[in-house]
This record gives sequence, C-alpha cells and structure tokens, in this order.
Amino acid sequence: MKTTLSFALVGILIAGGSAQVHADDYITLASTTSTENSGLFDALLPQFKEATGIAVRVVAVGTGQAFEIARRGDADSLLVHDTAGEQRFIENGDASERADVMVNDFVLIGPSDDPAKVSEAQRTIEALASIAKAQAPFASRGDDSGTHRAEQRLWERAGVAPGGDWYRELGSGMGPTLNIAAAMDAYVMADRATWLAFENPQNLTLLFEGDDELFNQYGSLLLSEEKHPHVKHDLAEQWHQWLLSDEGQQAIAAFEVKGQPLFFPNAQ
Repeated sequence: MKTTLSFALVGILIAGGSAQVHADDYITLASTTSTENSGLFDALLPQFKEATGIAVRVVAVGTGQAFEIARRGDADSLLVHDTAGEQRFIENGDASERADVMVNDFVLIGPSDDPAKVSEAQRTIEALASIAKAQAPFASRGDDSGTHRAEQRLWERAGVAPGGDWYRELGSGMGPTLNIAAAMDAYVMADRATWLAFENPQNLTLLFEGDDELFNQYGSLLLSEEKHPHVKHDLAEQWHQWLLSDEGQQAIAAFEVKGQPLFFPNAQ
C-alpha cells in the first residue's frame, strides 16, 4: 500500500520531541553512482531539506560498497538497487525495513556499427551471447554495484562465463565506465538514467532496451536500531517516509534530463 506523508505531517514529526531538527542536522546516505551521476539528488535533496530542515550528505558508491558502509554503521540510510541483496541485508539483521521507491531500466549500449548485431536480438540474453560469440569488446563496471550484479546474473542466464581479452572489468562507477567504453568503442550495460545524462557518447549508441529482464528497482532501507544504536534513526526515518510520500514521489516523477524522465516512482 502506498504510504503518504504530507508536508504538514512532516512538520509535526520535526517539531516533536527528540525529532526536533536543528540547523546542522544531517544524515549520511549511502547510495549509488547512478542516482548521483544522473543529477537526481541535486533535484531531490533541496526539496527534502526545505520540507524538513534536514540535509542529506550522499556517499555515492556501488551498491555492494553501500551495503558495506551501512553494515559498519557509517551511514544513516541506504538507497540502492539490488532487491535480492537488500532482502539479505534485512535477513542478516542489518536493516529493519525496506520499501520500493522508484524504478527505471538498464540498457545495452555499443558502437553504432554494432559488430555483434545486438540490435537484432529479441532478448537480453541473446544480445549478450552474441557479444561473447563475436568476442566484441565489453566494458563491465566490475565493482559489485547493483548494475554489475544485474549484469552478472544476465551473463549466467545467457550461459556465458565472460572473460578473456574482450571482457574488461574496470572496477569503476557508471560514468567512468561509459567514458572508457566510449574510448574503447565497446559494448556496455548501463542504467538508463546515467546514459541519458552522459555527455561523451562519441560513437556509442543505445542498441537494446525494453526486455523485462532489464527492469531496475530501487529501494530505501532503514538500518537496525539494535545493531546500530548510534545511527540517526529519527532523521533517517523522515527521509525514508518523505521518499514514499506524495511529495517525494512527485519530485521523483518530475525529474527529467533532456526532456525525458529518468526514474518512475513506485512506492508501496
């Protein structure tokens, strides 16, 4: 069920007891390079601060690193995109709550002459199998991010163990990976938001999209009070609830780059 939280209720939360917000109140949010590189936080965070008085300091890393930061108690909240990993995070007792916030999708990018004929594929796994068969250069983030984890699952479904000179694991974020792919004239899997915001495509173009297997779900997690008693749970709760509120969902829907929405709200 969709959670709604009006600005008035946010105000009540702020004014009440230990949740009272001071000028220097902030939370540390461990999140993904895709949300940062796309410019989404530049749009959302000022609106959240205006509504609540709470600043958000973002540590933008791959989802795997974001989990590790939160597991150490070095973040107050998580916004990531690996639903299976998020469920394990809760099962391990590191988080107490998770909610769907927004979605977009992954796309396959590659050189415009498309030597592996990716654009002719009917399914993502067929496209990846064609890249492997052609041994066409493929730039992988290789950083245990949500994107990298999704890519690895798709290679497995395609029956391919990627490796060799054609497969380059870079250990970098989405923006740098796209830059390297452009320089290499390589195929790459990217989230649509970062691709649309990318300013250096060179010979790269979008070749494959629309498969259900490329669905990309983002979730917000609240950390365990028992495991991390020092974390700013009251402030993190307000961020979490604002994302799920009508105001937060509308702010996500309104964010566009080059006239195109990059994320679609789906709070439940």
